[in-house]
Amino acid sequence: MSTQYSYPVVPAPHFDVPGDEAVARARAFADTMTLRRTVRDFASTPVPHEAIEHAVRAAATAPSGANLQPWRFVVITDPERKRRLREAAEAEEKEFYERRASEEWLEALAPLGTDWHKPFLEEAPAVIVVFEVHKGPSTPRPYYVKESVGIAVGFLLAALHQAGLATLTHTPSPMRFLNDVCDRPHEERAYVVIPVGYPADDAMVPDITRKPVDEVITRL
Repeated sequence: MSTQYSYPVVPAPHFDVPGDEAVARARAFADTMTLRRTVRDFASTPVPHEAIEHAVRAAATAPSGANLQPWRFVVITDPERKRRLREAAEAEEKEFYERRASEEWLEALAPLGTDWHKPFLEEAPAVIVVFEVHKGPSTPRPYYVKESVGIAVGFLLAALHQAGLATLTHTPSPMRFLNDVCDRPHEERAYVVIPVGYPADDAMVPDITRKPVDEVITRL
């Protein structure tokens, strides 16, 4: 029985990709994504704004509950705005590292060498702050907000990596200060902060490995 829609409908896209080409495309994409790493040291080289716009356009194609698309992408390049963001984030992170984090959590973070200092929030040429959009005066009540925004962020990170850009996902907690920094209304809630740019010439990353596919996939 056909699904009944209230929306106008158009034919579903058919890409007609043969099986062997499908495997090759999936392998090539996976091979590219395995090179993606979290970078904390950025060059001052400007990032093409159009590249970020196209990455956001890709992110905004993500599926969402009831197609309400409950996301907002705030792109910050203004140095003063980035300075305010860093100062507020570092205040929350200092509290986290010195008082709120459990010993177990700090031990898990220790091999990565992170602390409350977040210079990348100023050094990266661009910072994207992704917000969840909740019910407000001009916005409807959304459904599956975190799931929807999470998928969109995954698309965004993949698109930025495909463009040759380095990223970092940063989640200071709590993040309400970002509404003030980004001039966003109360019904929007920060989800993640993503510095974007090119790695500095001397940038280093931890030599870590990923779990093999057979360890994370279950075939039934």
